[in-house]
Amino acid sequence: MAKIIAVSNQKGGVGKTTSAVNLAAAFGYFGKRTLLIDIDPQGNATSGVGIDRRSAKYTTYDILVNDKTASECIIQTKFKNLSVIPSSLDLAAAELEIADREKREAILKNAVLPVKADYDYIFIDCPPSLGLVTVNALTCTDTVLIPIQCEYYALEGLAQLMNSIRRVKRVYNPYLDVEGVILTMYDGRLNLTHQVVNEVKKYFPRKVYATPIPRGVRISEAPSYGMPVIYYDIACKGSEAYLNLAKEIMKKERA
Repeated sequence: MAKIIAVSNQKGGVGKTTSAVNLAAAFGYFGKRTLLIDIDPQGNATSGVGIDRRSAKYTTYDILVNDKTASECIIQTKFKNLSVIPSSLDLAAAELEIADREKREAILKNAVLPVKADYDYIFIDCPPSLGLVTVNALTCTDTVLIPIQCEYYALEGLAQLMNSIRRVKRVYNPYLDVEGVILTMYDGRLNLTHQVVNEVKKYFPRKVYATPIPRGVRISEAPSYGMPVIYYDIACKGSEAYLNLAKEIMKKERA
């Protein structure tokens, strides 16, 4: 039965989609049957694994609005053990379309439940907002991974995210927990980086992963080729970081 992990931070530009794509690919690379669910209207996770969402028959929009099942929407990627449910630009309007529905917060959960046994891990790339689509992800998921960039205003908006997690846990998903915090755009040469890391560790004691994700040209280039970085250049520092982070998450799982 799959563990479901949502990757969420309503602050844009923190490496959320990059981390969702590359961790999903890394878990697949290590032999784990992995599904990546893209519920961000921007669809960058979809294109990041080489899928043209315009060619997709059904997307996460169809799950939320048109009652399609997850199995109807799954596309096998060309990468090892990695499947995806693509996103759609129509998702931007999905919140309005499902606002009046009964149990609207559990639509994604009910659609994904029948395929949980087919995977070891399911990653959900959330939109950079805390609306009804993200609430669907938090209701569906077991844990939340939070990417935080090692820059000024790193903790900006995190209080709202944690309030949303607590609210969903109280009302819809009593088992919801924070999986951990990923430090992104890390540059150990900068004093600012170390200051931010210390701040984040105070805010999230015992939740910050030891493996940071560095800034890297290869990480930035890989999406334009529709590839996770480990398939674009496995020898680069970004690939090494995401593979090590995947190992760290799996090791924590077994502990």
